Amino acid sequence: MTVFTAALPSALPARRLLGLLSALALSCALSLPAAAQTKTVRVTFQASESGFDPPRLSDVVSTAVVASLFDPPLTYDLLAQPATLKANAAELPEISDNYTRFVFRIKPGIYFSDHPAFKGQPRELTAADYVYSIKRYYDPVTRSPTLFHYENAGLLGLGELRKKALETRQPFDYDTEVAGVRALDRYRFEVRTAQPAPRLPYVFATAALSGALAREVVQSYPADQMVPPVGTGPFRLASWTRSSRIVLERNPVHKHSVHNEQPPAGDALRRDIANQFRGRALPMVDRVEIAIIEETQPRWLAFLNNELDLLWVPPEFITQAVPNNAVAPNLARRGVQMRQYVIPITRHVYFNIDHPMVGGLQPERVALRRALSLAYDVEREIQLMRHGQMVPAQSLMPPGVSGYDPKLKSEMAEHSPARAKALLDLYGYTDRNGDGWRDQPDGSPLVLELTTEPSQLARSWQGMWKRSMDAIGVKINFRVGAWPENIKASRAGRLMMWTTGWSAAIPDGSYFMDLLYGPNVGQANASRFNLPAFNEIHQRQRMLPDGAERDALIQQGMKLALAYMPYKASGHDIQTWLVQPRVLGYVPHPFIRDFWRHVDIAPDTTAP
Repeated sequence: MTVFTAALPSALPARRLLGLLSALALSCALSLPAAAQTKTVRVTFQASESGFDPPRLSDVVSTAVVASLFDPPLTYDLLAQPATLKANAAELPEISDNYTRFVFRIKPGIYFSDHPAFKGQPRELTAADYVYSIKRYYDPVTRSPTLFHYENAGLLGLGELRKKALETRQPFDYDTEVAGVRALDRYRFEVRTAQPAPRLPYVFATAALSGALAREVVQSYPADQMVPPVGTGPFRLASWTRSSRIVLERNPVHKHSVHNEQPPAGDALRRDIANQFRGRALPMVDRVEIAIIEETQPRWLAFLNNELDLLWVPPEFITQAVPNNAVAPNLARRGVQMRQYVIPITRHVYFNIDHPMVGGLQPERVALRRALSLAYDVEREIQLMRHGQMVPAQSLMPPGVSGYDPKLKSEMAEHSPARAKALLDLYGYTDRNGDGWRDQPDGSPLVLELTTEPSQLARSWQGMWKRSMDAIGVKINFRVGAWPENIKASRAGRLMMWTTGWSAAIPDGSYFMDLLYGPNVGQANASRFNLPAFNEIHQRQRMLPDGAERDALIQQGMKLALAYMPYKASGHDIQTWLVQPRVLGYVPHPFIRDFWRHVDIAPDTTAP
């Protein structure tokens, strides 16, 4: 803004001159373009991101961000219950040949954000972009931890291309057409599978599994680096300070997302949101500021100080935030609202089945893991660590996904130091040298090593495990590492035990069966569990349509996992969100991670 002062009479009295300048400034401010009135939503995550290249990601933060940067063909209806697919960059697929052929039709006129690789020309999204992006999961150079989603479905010909690249050590062949994924024309691509894959469309509703990248952008960067995020999504990356701050800004070429959701009957909140925003172009905000705040107290204080617009309440502050399950009076007076639901996540510790201390499928090794599981006090974790914001797990399978059995009651949630001691005694895990700690049956030391992150919550978890193991005479040490380093070590099989969890990316129980499936070792299967009987069940259930027969197989597989105990599951989170009054339209959705895409920010009525 330029203010011309030369035209003002120099002899004007000071008071009148100041008045004229003030009026001029106000007039200029009122005439500023709309872009100056930026709508910003401020959110936080408690763990670091690893990058923004979809096929290389498995952590929650990175997958949430890429959901805003890249377009998968499909998405979820924000308000529908249960989770329901809808069109996104493509229409819902044509499905035929007993769930082995899927044809996606892309909407014309969708464009990538600008990048030098496009040489100044608009770059339209085409079917070939999805073909290339899916092939990247198979490229050995990419080292995708989520390749199993496609391998499990058996996309025709892609496994052979991957095998050839591995055996010859030559670059992956992106140009050979295979039946598993191929472009039919500019806007249609076909996916074919070796066996029925009824739930494969869910994979195409998650950007971290099927977001579209432009080949020329990827190839303009070294293969060993995370590819800069250039996509067609509702936002683009504005700035990034690793493990600290991520800023997204509205993608000006994104035009195809509209708020047109279908709320369930009888849900007044969702009905009102649907009516208020129906037909609005998405996103409705201009900017998203994401702060990585690992410790819980700074997150809580940031929300109290109006520095965050939404907050998943840390469990230790739950009584301050929502005493008696209602918004605290001091927050309610400010107009803060609460949203709460059980999310499809399972908190667990895994045992590395390849590790010589806790691994193996021999009876004495199984007995050891079951004893450690019985010794761990889940209820104490729920009350002291989670402050009641978790329901105990009966298996790895959480609520909200197919195959979950709400009637199951199992040893997984049982706390019995007496039974744990009896099992250890029976299989020879006794104190052989009189130092007060149990040894292995061969007399060698029994010393557990549990990996955690350097956070307050993780320190509490260490205390829980130390107390539980001390009670049965088992020595335990702790290895502390940052999340990205722990992920790498876990995939390489270098950790004995790790306190982690698994959050559903799709509403399908197979996603949790994948934690136990032998061929997924090094990907989803961090425990490296490989039991032929379980593998056979998993292969059978994933080819069946949803229904009682499939649910029975999933539940049979979960019981095998309970018997061998490669994972000790603690529970499933109850998420309690606090929402500042200026945030409009927010409801949690278990499979829409970039929730900011659907919210609006109320105008600031307190501004002068």
